[in-house]
Amino acid sequence: MRLPPDKALCERAAYSADAVEQYRMGQSLSEHGMGLRIVDLTTDRQDLVDAAAGLLFSAFKGRSRSWPDVESARQEVIESLSDDKISRIAIDEGGTIVGWIGSMPSYGGNVWEIHPLVVAAPSRRQGVGRALVQDLEKIVCQRGAITLWAGSDDEHDETNLSSVDLYADTLGAIRGIQNLKGHPYEFYLRLGFTIVGVMPDANGPGKPDIFLAKRIQSSMIGEQ
Repeated sequence: MRLPPDKALCERAAYSADAVEQYRMGQSLSEHGMGLRIVDLTTDRQDLVDAAAGLLFSAFKGRSRSWPDVESARQEVIESLSDDKISRIAIDEGGTIVGWIGSMPSYGGNVWEIHPLVVAAPSRRQGVGRALVQDLEKIVCQRGAITLWAGSDDEHDETNLSSVDLYADTLGAIRGIQNLKGHPYEFYLRLGFTIVGVMPDANGPGKPDIFLAKRIQSSMIGEQ
């Protein structure tokens, strides 16, 4: 059952987790002087499409086999521009793309997946990724989504879930997860996501995909 979105609730849900994080950090995007804008990526701006493809390829080069060249990355960007998906880019004050986020619906629109999320190396740890996720949360919430989720692969032994048999004690492994080499799952945890599962061997033996999800219309529970 899908319920109509509460726009005020969507606003609160999208920004509450980031407000806590910004308070902890004592700074915001504006205080960084970034002049960040987040806008739709559209087919009529081939220059921005190409820039997003270059960003995706560069960010995952050596980390993932999903986009082995710029052309495959460009195809991913083009596919994100279909009417049933969301594609948003972060542009700095100089007009350069510093981040890109895509999303697609499932379960009749109740659930949306983040795919992909990428930030340019020089702009990381400056709030760009958080801003993109915030922006996406608000959009999908207003479209009636209840849950936002992401898969975060571990292909390089960055957590203790890698190179082990997760079938032996899947839930115990999740409870005991440790970040060994800066895996991005902790980024999602800081934004209010929860690890809801893993897919063992998703990228080959001992290379799992970590599933994280966040309920973005929490007050709806019990009100149906």
